Amino acid sequence: MKINKQLIIFLFILAVGVIGYSIIPSFEREEFNAELVEDISSGNITTTTLETTENENSSEEPADEVSEEIFEYDIYDNLLINNSSKRIDNFFTSYLIIGTDERSENSSASRGIAQGSRADVILIVMVDDQSKVSMVSLPRDLLIEDPCTKNIQRINSSFAKNGCGSSAENLSAVILNITGLKIDHFVKFTFEGFEKIIDSLNGVEICVNETQREGYSFELQEGCNLVKGEIALNWIVSRNTEILDGEKLIDVNGEDISNWKPMPGVSDLTRIEKQQQLILSLIDKINNFESFNSFLDFVNALENAFTIDQNISIVEATNLLWNFRDLDLENVNKLTVPTYNYTTQNGAQVLILDQNFFEFISSQGLVD
Repeated sequence: MKINKQLIIFLFILAVGVIGYSIIPSFEREEFNAELVEDISSGNITTTTLETTENENSSEEPADEVSEEIFEYDIYDNLLINNSSKRIDNFFTSYLIIGTDERSENSSASRGIAQGSRADVILIVMVDDQSKVSMVSLPRDLLIEDPCTKNIQRINSSFAKNGCGSSAENLSAVILNITGLKIDHFVKFTFEGFEKIIDSLNGVEICVNETQREGYSFELQEGCNLVKGEIALNWIVSRNTEILDGEKLIDVNGEDISNWKPMPGVSDLTRIEKQQQLILSLIDKINNFESFNSFLDFVNALENAFTIDQNISIVEATNLLWNFRDLDLENVNKLTVPTYNYTTQNGAQVLILDQNFFEFISSQGLVD
């Protein structure tokens, strides 16, 4: 039987369309106004009022009272002396990755439910004109002056919607002042979405130098461990990690009677090292999709896990993700801004920038 050529062409186009539609994720989108970010950063727009919208919870309050602690001018002027930098927009295209601590009843039971949302992960991906990639982490406990509210607070508390702008816009305004970088695009994910991403890839590899745990939330053996999303999340946010002291001992009832001791030096900075290791492990997994179906599973997880700004198209976001498959992970600069510990007047532990951002990246050979 002779088959009509036009019918074949039509069926082919239809098949391509269906496949294309199925692999391009329907990311949630959020408005991001670069001009507004400039106005907020310069102090042209200020407010003290939080707003409520359908998408953003009005309870986006910091976890402690740091945001309400106002220092004497001569004190915080000295503390924040490195919190400004010359503009370096012409050197890089900048992507802001925000991991929020928003949790619901569907999140890991060991992490609990949290009202509101703060930025638990703040990572800037900088790509220069030679396509060289650098990841710069900003600690969530970094002390800053919010240009919108004029509060002296931790940087993660600036991720809040108010009369100045959206959560991402306000955080980007702080980052602009600190780094001199205009954020071109941002992507946001939640703890719950983080777990789904890892599970869609059938787990991720975490390598540790010694056996460690935190209560019943996770236990990782010395060496490399392939873990699911819940374990990876619990490890990455752990603040009370313990390490095995001696041999692993189990009694006749199957109970762990080993000797465990607190891991020394656990801080916001050690969490950053974990974040960077895990992100690179995820990218490595993307480089090794075994089948088209595994890629579809990954894309489907991204649909419900990520929010991206409206200034980047779905096709551009998908192409950007696909291009990560060619990224040479060994040559990615993994950096954290230099800081030192400081205890505030009411006893809160924060981090202070120890070097101007431009001087810092210059010392890393990223700019002349």
